[in-house]
Amino acid sequence: MPASVAYLFDRITVNPRQCGGRPCIRGMRIRVIDILELLAAGEQIFEFLEELPDLELDDIKAALLYAVRKLDRPVLAA
Repeated sequence: MPASVAYLFDRITVNPRQCGGRPCIRGMRIRVIDILELLAAGEQIFEFLEELPDLELDDIKAALLYAVRKLDRPVLAA
């Protein structure tokens, strides 16, 4: 895994006592799913970066990469 990818994964945190154990961004109460839902709803990246000043562009990249890695699972036929 390239260093830049590992750096992005370091931005994703999971704490069982925070947000129901769902993956969050850098220990904040901004869940990965929140970012994905905003993007899916058509929200412009720079708009919600303004609305959430603690969020950084690399956090959004990390959320997308996290989703890709979680969904990229092979399906084995029986």
